Amino acid sequence: MSGAGGITVRPPRPGDLAAVVGIEKGSFSDPWSEAFLSEELTNDVLRLCLVAESAGGVCGYIMAWRVADQLHVLNIAVAPGRRRQGVGSDLLREACLRAWAEGMTEVTLEVRRGNSEARRFYRHRGLQETGVRPGYYGDNGEDALIMTGPLEGLLEPRR
Repeated sequence: MSGAGGITVRPPRPGDLAAVVGIEKGSFSDPWSEAFLSEELTNDVLRLCLVAESAGGVCGYIMAWRVADQLHVLNIAVAPGRRRQGVGSDLLREACLRAWAEGMTEVTLEVRRGNSEARRFYRHRGLQETGVRPGYYGDNGEDALIMTGPLEGLLEPRR
């Protein structure tokens, strides 16, 4: 799928791991290990992973699990120089389109309580805060907010 600004969203390839690791380290205070990222980049019955590519390089990724009728987003990240350019929106939309085509009806995820930018991003796309996981994040014990919404509401582009 091609998105705004010359972005192509596609399944990951083995050579994408180094870029994904770099984006992960530049995006999160408690980044996942290279080994864990490598495993999650595998598309199988459980996992749905996509990368965003621009000018020949990976500039973002989404990792999700298929759980019954839900797409459970584990991780979405965009390279710092490509943020606020629609890359995250394109990744989320394409993952939701693929999940919808597989019969899923809902999307769910956890987000740090203190990550107001991410919470705004998800609310703007129709997700609502539906619960709390106290002390969810191991690096600092921060709570996670559970956000949930219908997949159908995420199928159209929003900027």
